[in-house]
Amino acid sequence: MRQRGFTIIEAVITISVAGLLVAAALPSAGTWIRNSRIRTAAESISNGLQQARNEAVRRNQSVSFYLVSDADPVSMTDACALSSTSSGWVISIASPAGRCATDKDTFVAVRPAGDGASGLSLSALDNAAAAATTVTFNGFGQISNATPISCIKVRNTNTSDSRPLLIAVNPGGQVRMCDPAVTDANDPRKCVAGCDSAA
Repeated sequence: MRQRGFTIIEAVITISVAGLLVAAALPSAGTWIRNSRIRTAAESISNGLQQARNEAVRRNQSVSFYLVSDADPVSMTDACALSSTSSGWVISIASPAGRCATDKDTFVAVRPAGDGASGLSLSALDNAAAAATTVTFNGFGQISNATPISCIKVRNTNTSDSRPLLIAVNPGGQVRMCDPAVTDANDPRKCVAGCDSAA
């Protein structure tokens, strides 16, 4: 009987073709990973805003969502400070600055992984396009502080091929994540006016 199998030439050709396909796919895989990190951070912030609003309605009292920075890239410590450019966030009744980890009024404190070297960048603005750090929801789920965050932009500053996402918060307290690259007015991913050109 004749033996069946691959010859060395067939194996080398197969490996070469597979190598070329992998080399062609690597750049798009890197972009996909960066975009996934942006989406994860944006979803974390959007969920935090929704959670703060729900907690305010549940308790029937003012509850705030704060963007905070922290020296520890993994978990919150008491070294936190309010920051309009950090993806860390805290839900609390009172300002958590300097007491994110031990404040009894803090319900949730999240510091998403991937900050810093990954190039993940965030900027939060109020209605006047000035830096903002806080959104306070009242017992009806509406915004009650004077200069709340109205728009948050999450992007990767290391490359230009990644796709930024925006999170819009309207005065009624509704939170919406949108894509500034979408221009079709009928597409639900289109950003609302005022948040579509955030810094």
